Amino acid sequence: MRVGLYPGTFDPITLGHIDIMRRAAALVDRLVIGVAINRDKGPLFSLEERVKMVETEGARLSKLTGTEVVVHPFENLLIDCARDVGAGIIVRGLRAVADFEYEYQMVGMNRQLDDSIETVFLMAEAEHQAIASKLVKEIARLGGDVTKFVTPAVHDKLMERFG
Repeated sequence: MRVGLYPGTFDPITLGHIDIMRRAAALVDRLVIGVAINRDKGPLFSLEERVKMVETEGARLSKLTGTEVVVHPFENLLIDCARDVGAGIIVRGLRAVADFEYEYQMVGMNRQLDDSIETVFLMAEAEHQAIASKLVKEIARLGGDVTKFVTPAVHDKLMERFG
């Protein structure tokens, strides 16, 4: 069984994340969405809220693709999380060249830690390349329309938070 791990903070999950999840699901039998606790980033949504949002979108994706989608919160090293869930592939989404530089360094470090786990990069579709959770939160906080960037359920959560 091919198991892939798609890690992120998902604060909140966006249509860009869902696009990468959909495409990653075509590559694996089980897709584990690793929701990073990442206290350093000071997330808007609690871990429980982020996990619930990702579970909702993961369940939709699983029905659509037939791929098993599992949500797994983690706070350890990414490579250790991959081992914990039995992943042989780490899936990373790229939006721009700036993403690549950081991700390239991460792959090099992860390969040093465990060279049996491969990293696969998926480029975001053109219509999703500008979407970043940080920008979505900022737009929502300032009263802008984020319906082009998130699902209706996530939009509702953002509106609840920012009123």
